[in-house]
Amino acid sequence: MRVTKAQAQANRAHIVETASVMFRERGYDGVGVADLMAAAGFTHGGFYKHFRSKADLVAESAACGLAQTLANGAGLDLAEFVTLYLSREHRDGRSVGCTMAALCGDAARQSEEIKATFADGIENTLAVLERERLALGDVDQHTARATMINRLAQAVGAVMLSRACPDDSPLADEILEVCRTAMLAPLQPPTR
Repeated sequence: MRVTKAQAQANRAHIVETASVMFRERGYDGVGVADLMAAAGFTHGGFYKHFRSKADLVAESAACGLAQTLANGAGLDLAEFVTLYLSREHRDGRSVGCTMAALCGDAARQSEEIKATFADGIENTLAVLERERLALGDVDQHTARATMINRLAQAVGAVMLSRACPDDSPLADEILEVCRTAMLAPLQPPTR
């Protein structure tokens, strides 16, 4: 039975989504094509009908995951975003959490194409955060961008450090708590 063009596109999107989840959970080197295709409900041989190589899938799944990360934060103000991002739930939900926190370390060892995909995702995230900061009206574009780069790096780094600790480690929670408190402090209205 022939697969329609629409079904082939839906199958490809399903493979990309499955890869995005699996890569965030296990890293790029921790997922083989055969395991990925089985998890997506397809045969290993069907992979090459959709992608030229695993690297092509890695790039596409990274773009998908980075877009999902951005969509998950849509509608949240900065304080809500920080509270959610630096939570134990986000830390423990690696497969459905932020692609940057799960895969930046892996991406640094990948091709220039994958690094460019991450750079685009980081830029898109910064643009959203900058707009929110500029909407407050108290800073210029350069200051807003610098502040958001700092905050994004602190948030991603905190999750990465926390995940590097054993799950039941008090340090894992302490890292999240200290960084969450530090990031939320400047967002609180001044007391009179």
